[in-house]
Amino acid sequence: MKTTPKRLLSHNPKSSGRNFSGKITVRHQGGREKRFLRHIDWKRSSALTAKVDSIQYDPNRTADIALLVYANGVKDFILAPQNLKVGDVIVSSETAEIKIGNCLPLKNIPIGIEIHNLEITPGKGAQMVRSAGNTATVQSKEGNVVIVKLPSGEIRQFDGKCRATIGALSNPHHKEEILGKAGRARHKGIRPTVRGVAQDPRSHPHGGGEGRSGIGMKSPKSPWGKRTLGKRTRDRKKYSNKTIIKHRYAK
Repeated sequence: MKTTPKRLLSHNPKSSGRNFSGKITVRHQGGREKRFLRHIDWKRSSALTAKVDSIQYDPNRTADIALLVYANGVKDFILAPQNLKVGDVIVSSETAEIKIGNCLPLKNIPIGIEIHNLEITPGKGAQMVRSAGNTATVQSKEGNVVIVKLPSGEIRQFDGKCRATIGALSNPHHKEEILGKAGRARHKGIRPTVRGVAQDPRSHPHGGGEGRSGIGMKSPKSPWGKRTLGKRTRDRKKYSNKTIIKHRYAK
């Protein structure tokens, strides 16, 4: 934090799961510690070489972040890939070497290479494959279309001008982390969860009944009465549906 420029940090206000009118719209949130928001360079638009100054923990995301110092002295944060070390020199360019941390267009990345920080629209900045340990793989190319297999198993086509970063993301054992005590969850802003069957019928569709009773219905439901067993919620008219070649739930 001592070497981090103030322009890369801003106060991350608490919402505690409440909307603009103060009503709780996301349950089990509240009471976390104060945090600073680290501003990540999703576009990697600078073509100058950059040296990795430090690898840092970010309380707002699962992957670690790396502080870069560019040749002109400007500093920026990026998501840190696995095996990126302090002192490494990386670059974002169309002709960049296939090296961990380098960023280049999909059309210039060889087939079989692991990538992360993937753009959906050229120039908009990375939107996909940003969680700890995740990686996508370039499968094939046809003209300006690049086929990529995403971490979910979904296979999707992208414009060859979309940029991506080489390597798999850091902190791959994030899912195996054990909090150790209830207090640590509260520091992270995670409030207790109460089972639906333990509530009264006004608070949850699973509630009510005498003694230890089941949910009393064919499918579990959310607190708002929506089915939650196998119910697909993806919009059938979503703009990116046409780019999906194989859905993640396809056998």
